[in-house]
Amino acid sequence: MNLTRRSYGGLSAVLLLLAAPGTAAGQTEFQLQLGKLVNPFADTTHGTTVVTFQNALQWSWGDHFMFFDYTADGGNDAFNEKDLYGEWYPSLSLGKISGSRVGLGPIRDFAVLGGVNYGSQAKVLKYTPGFRASWDIPGFIFLNTDFARLVDASSGVDNGGAPATDDGWMFDVNWLATWEMLGQTFTFTGHAEYISAVTDEFGYEVRAWILAQPQLTVDVGRILGGDGGRLMTGIEYQYWRNKLGTGVSESAVQFLVVWRL
Repeated sequence: MNLTRRSYGGLSAVLLLLAAPGTAAGQTEFQLQLGKLVNPFADTTHGTTVVTFQNALQWSWGDHFMFFDYTADGGNDAFNEKDLYGEWYPSLSLGKISGSRVGLGPIRDFAVLGGVNYGSQAKVLKYTPGFRASWDIPGFIFLNTDFARLVDASSGVDNGGAPATDDGWMFDVNWLATWEMLGQTFTFTGHAEYISAVTDEFGYEVRAWILAQPQLTVDVGRILGGDGGRLMTGIEYQYWRNKLGTGVSESAVQFLVVWRL
């Protein structure tokens, strides 16, 4: 993702509120993904390993979601070379704060979002203030639609990073569903996002993109007769139109292992 040199007071307020006391319940997991991914700047494909640390937490006023990806591939092209990338999205639920339902029709809640996106190799830093609508859809544990501003605070080329850009916006759909079939537990989760076009510090267009990352897993621990809900395996399908704002698109299936603490 891409970000400008500007602070955002609304995000600071959300981070401050997250320090308030409240009852919390969370989930932490590690993911291993193996597949062949595209370097969109060289239009080459390499076998790629992605190790993800992921944490989700619900508390009395809202929730938060964060992840860090460590990515390494077999190329030597300054792309995905032991790269660390992470995102953090705290939210404040209007329903939880007010103690009553604030949704409309199938929308069960609205929330205020903050967020930070960071990439170590490209020295990318973005803030993502926005809002969320949480939907009450049968069969889904959650289904959210998020709309946020992308405020670029990247260091830019002069500091050894990717070109800084002007500000953009994003729209994201994220979901989780589970079901039982043939005596086994399956999980379908993921997200799909649209990122608007922006202009970089040299005046070039960074194209709008669509990124979808659905995951389908089965509970392996249960198949092996152990505790369920701990070890899952399956696939993640990654579709990325105009990957990272280039004219190169990607369609890749990755082997996936999930270990939940």
